[in-house]
Amino acid sequence: MDMKAMLIALALALGATGAQANKVFVSNEKGNTVTVIDSDSWTVIDEFAAGNRPRGITISPDGTKLYVCASDDDTVRVFDTATHDELYTLPSGPDPELFVLNHSGNPLYIANEDDNLVTVVDTETHAVLAEIPVGVEPEGMAISPDGRVVVNTSETTNMAHFISTEDYQIHHNILVDQRPRYAEYTADGRKLYVSAEIGGTVSVIDIAGDGTPTLVDTIRFEVPGVLPEWLQPVGIRVTSDGKWVFVALGPANRVAVIDAATDEVVDYILVGQRVWQMAFTPDEAFLITTNGNSNDVTVIDVARQKALRSIQVGQQPWGVAVTPDGTPD
Repeated sequence: MDMKAMLIALALALGATGAQANKVFVSNEKGNTVTVIDSDSWTVIDEFAAGNRPRGITISPDGTKLYVCASDDDTVRVFDTATHDELYTLPSGPDPELFVLNHSGNPLYIANEDDNLVTVVDTETHAVLAEIPVGVEPEGMAISPDGRVVVNTSETTNMAHFISTEDYQIHHNILVDQRPRYAEYTADGRKLYVSAEIGGTVSVIDIAGDGTPTLVDTIRFEVPGVLPEWLQPVGIRVTSDGKWVFVALGPANRVAVIDAATDEVVDYILVGQRVWQMAFTPDEAFLITTNGNSNDVTVIDVARQKALRSIQVGQQPWGVAVTPDGTPD
């Protein structure tokens, strides 16, 4: 090997070893903790108290703050992602379950399951900006890529509510299947997927250029040897290129793989028991699932669509979030 080739090989090796690992934060609903995993070694590096019944979990765009819905404390707890110290709490309304941050990091939109409200909180001043009446048992939250619309799903009303972030009014309601749990936009904002746990389906909603939503398709699932009532869609993730949709199927212990071009199911990936929520690593090389009944997470190779490993975490893992690249250690 000549000198030039040696230098290139050395540079590639250094680049590979110098890549920054990301932190994976997992909320443990019954353990009342958050487990921290290093995405390079895939080992647990910490676990810390996170209030009573932590569920929804997300990270600020700059990667410095971790937001956790402490459902039984009726508050959102905010932690430093580097030190894992609690910084402060935010008002949330009763029984916060899921939330979504504005793309700028402010405000935070919170589903209050017991009060049939979406609470809007300023993450800087900690003031409640609005309380928006929605359907019964609100849970799922999503924000459009342009930040103009927040979607809430109400479990008992069986609707997706489309809320303007400008006036905090509901501008559209779409009836979906029974017990909608989660909503996820495609990166271009042209589609919204809504999971229905009891209905056993995912609704496909087309978003017109003027923002008008229309239900255009319903995705159903069938796994040989798995009872239909175990096929309970919950968490959804869509790749940023819009090609693949992954759906957690709860007690079916599978993640469905959907071709977004056709909205057809092409595969099922076996994971842990009662798969609930999911998150990509920033490069979308890996998808991490929380498996509530086996107390672990599964790491999926996205390109190969194969489960690689499981990692034991706390008691009944529920939510998962990954720090963005460039987050300070």
